[in-house]
Amino acid sequence: MAQVQRMSRLMVKTLRDDPADAETLNHKLLVRAGYVRRTAAGIWTWLPLGKKVYENIARVVREEMDAIGGQEVLLPALLPKEPYEASGRYEEYGDLLFRLKDRKGADYLLGPTHEEIFTQVVKDQCSSYKDLPVILYQIQTKYRDEARPRAGVLRGREFQMKDSYSFDTTDEGLAEAYALHRGAYQKIFERLGLDYRIVSAISGAMGGSASEEFLAPAPAGEDTFVDCPSCDYAANTEAVTFALAPVDGSAHGPVEELDTPDTPTIETLAEHLGVPASATLKNLLVKVDGEIVAVGVPGDREVDLGKLGEHLAPAEVELVTAEDFEGRDDLVRGYVGPQGLAKVRYIADPRVAPGTAWITGANQQDKHAKNVVCGRDFEVDDYLDVVVVEEGDPCPNCGAGLKLDRAIEIGHIFQLGRKYADTFQLDVLGKEGKPVRVTMGSYGIGVSRAVAALAEQTADDKGLCWPKEIAPADVHVVAAGKALQTELALEVAEKLGAAGARVLVDDRAGVSPGVKFTDAELIGVPQILVAGRRSAEGVVELKDRRTGEREELTVDEAVARLTA
Repeated sequence: MAQVQRMSRLMVKTLRDDPADAETLNHKLLVRAGYVRRTAAGIWTWLPLGKKVYENIARVVREEMDAIGGQEVLLPALLPKEPYEASGRYEEYGDLLFRLKDRKGADYLLGPTHEEIFTQVVKDQCSSYKDLPVILYQIQTKYRDEARPRAGVLRGREFQMKDSYSFDTTDEGLAEAYALHRGAYQKIFERLGLDYRIVSAISGAMGGSASEEFLAPAPAGEDTFVDCPSCDYAANTEAVTFALAPVDGSAHGPVEELDTPDTPTIETLAEHLGVPASATLKNLLVKVDGEIVAVGVPGDREVDLGKLGEHLAPAEVELVTAEDFEGRDDLVRGYVGPQGLAKVRYIADPRVAPGTAWITGANQQDKHAKNVVCGRDFEVDDYLDVVVVEEGDPCPNCGAGLKLDRAIEIGHIFQLGRKYADTFQLDVLGKEGKPVRVTMGSYGIGVSRAVAALAEQTADDKGLCWPKEIAPADVHVVAAGKALQTELALEVAEKLGAAGARVLVDDRAGVSPGVKFTDAELIGVPQILVAGRRSAEGVVELKDRRTGEREELTVDEAVARLTA
């Protein structure tokens, strides 16, 4: 027998108006419908209805993780700093990490993710190749000190996540575990009713090689991804590549110096010379772990500092300041050109290909140079895709124009390789009797994020509209009247519960039918069953929350329909 939850006893307080600080749909509706309550910035209390939805998502995740052989564990959230110092992430995470001391002065942190600790667990528990492969997972609270928590439970400082880790002795075993997780994630998100895309990504602070994100398209999303309308290519913008294509630059004349007074920006230079910005070369100066580095991109494009930082991680990347030009005669602010940067590392986007000619700084005040040819007049030390991706950029696979869209990251899978195994010397005894270094995968799903993503994707102008698999109930029974209607509503609710349905019944006294109907649509249970004007005849009205379709049925017909 499933549970029958009476709203007269349920701790739920619905609101007619949106919270003043709410900007996104999920934030507005989850608060208004009584699913969550704000405790502090980025910290949320899950109320009874919200906890049911959260647990339903966690249940689906558990079932699919168990199906691929995952074993659930629970690691502590309060962690010693030493493992994270060993991996370098104690510093890499910077201000995102919650750091604290115990009464004896020892340093601890609140776990943002658990690669280090899982590696130590396996090192302690597994000594032979016979103990592997193994997949371990947990569903647990994580902590990151976000500078600007926003969008309700979508970006908080405390959040719930499933993280799993695979351990194998071979790269082939890692690839198999990665494929198992990829398939499990597809089943999870399909069961949850999420519209999602699998996109290529980069690993960032996680480390490792192969990496893919699972994104749920939504206007509230903080990730931008590209989608090709002509082929199956999709990627996070930070992972989009542009092919390096050298051209014949022999036809370009010699370098010519130009007088360009008061033109320290691309805009002023292009206007002064009457040329498009795309004909100029922009040279952005940054500091990489304190060393000045120049980054060259076409003048009509912007440098994606986040993308640059990901490419150069774990090094710290920051913009230069006016003080950095002091004592550097080779760096003329606003007039930097790569042909005069002998003491500076030069990184360029692949669009600055060998043979291409540019108008760029002449490394003198109020001077620029034209016919500056890459490969003839300057060399590129490293090519990295660092421009901000724009709508219409060519697809790396087929060349068609890419489309940009916003999305919520709901999952991420990584082939970590041996990064953490090397750090902690995670070896097992191999078949030949010699130590074998273990290889790892890391796989995350944002459980609390999935609640927000579903709210964003499935809500309508009346409120939330949950898929059946994760809704807080299967049917919401509404008593639209007084004693007779309430009696019938409770009767049909008990019959539904006895038949195995999860039931929420609105038996509140002194609440008008209009308010009850509004709350039923706001709360978003998939089926609404109304005991109304024909209650004396034993007839109820069944309404599909998503389509709005209505049908009158007898009580027995309704029970049979809803429990089929």
